Amino acid sequence: DRLKRFLIVLEGAERGSPAAFSPGQAVVGRVVLELAAAARGGALRLRALGAARVHWTESRSAGSSTAYTQSYSDQVEFLSHRDTLLPPPDNGEVTVLQAGRHEFPFTFQLPETLATSFEGKHGSVRYWVKAKLHRPWATVKKVKKEFTVIEPIDINTPALLAPQAGAKEKLARAWYCNRGQVSVTAKIDRKGYTPGEVIPIFAEIDNCTNRAVVPKAAIIQTQTFIARGTKKQKKSVVTSITGDPIAAGKREVWHGRALKIPPVGPSILQCRIIQVEYSLKVCVDIPGTSKLLLELPLVIGTIPLHPFGSRTSSVSSQYSVALEWLSSIPEQPEAPPEYSVVVPSPTAEQSLAPPCRSELGAVLEGPFFAYIQEFRFRPPPLYSEIDPNPPSDGIRPRCMTC
Repeated sequence: DRLKRFLIVLEGAERGSPAAFSPGQAVVGRVVLELAAAARGGALRLRALGAARVHWTESRSAGSSTAYTQSYSDQVEFLSHRDTLLPPPDNGEVTVLQAGRHEFPFTFQLPETLATSFEGKHGSVRYWVKAKLHRPWATVKKVKKEFTVIEPIDINTPALLAPQAGAKEKLARAWYCNRGQVSVTAKIDRKGYTPGEVIPIFAEIDNCTNRAVVPKAAIIQTQTFIARGTKKQKKSVVTSITGDPIAAGKREVWHGRALKIPPVGPSILQCRIIQVEYSLKVCVDIPGTSKLLLELPLVIGTIPLHPFGSRTSSVSSQYSVALEWLSSIPEQPEAPPEYSVVVPSPTAEQSLAPPCRSELGAVLEGPFFAYIQEFRFRPPPLYSEIDPNPPSDGIRPRCMTC
């Protein structure tokens, strides 16, 4: 075979890893041919595809001895592009490719709406480019190159910056005996996070039972596959933390317990047959009965929180920054000084007197009130002939002749 190398190269791809693109971006690449000797060439065709596929089977029984397997599958196509890089010869002519390296560039535009690449147990979202080389009197050569698509999810939106909170309680019972009640209240500052961030968990756990309980927190990933109106779910624990045991009749408070998000794929919420969702679960292990579970929704995005309290930052962060100046205010404010102490009478007369026109010269072109100085202290109250504290009618006037 005179064909030494046949491969697809995508711009932006690192060695050993697929290239990553965003919806609406242009994919640029080239098909490379290396021939050891001159050879007759045929057509070189290119096709780009992207689709979501789901498939699983379920065994069902229809009696004591009869069983059958039910299959579920579905597919959604996101991308379909065709191009001819080397047209086939016509009119009986033969295209001869000389020995050496030949490159055939290509480019195509991705649609504006695409689902993030994903690999799951019962389905996947994949994107790839495939090239076919047709040669006379030879088998068709094929090459395939996969690439990654990441749908941007900006967590700097009001819906994802809203705090999430919840509360639950459970009555612990064992052998028809009431052992008391366990309650949990949890809160996080926002709904959207990105991988690598730390989620501060604020929680209160009240243990009113007669046994010790153990609080835990975990990030749960839920993969949902949909086909023919049936759902198949797979749940897995992404990361978790365990708190200290809480003795009987005691309360435990988490003041921002840290839970770091590991490198995970972003949420997939807009695909019809595949969905990837996340949640934060705070649970309490109660001996002798089932767990108390509190679930708060999460969205794992790709665009992190804007720093420095920008207009899209979290409301709670802005509120905490805005109240920092309150810590410098004393509890008992000092009384203001007397006006006569701060501004002596000669200085007050000089500052209240209007400037002379000779001093201003030609600068005074507008109205005079624009040049009145701004005072740092309030002037003394005006003198009034009316007594501000007149005597009441119930007091008998004093006789001046006595």
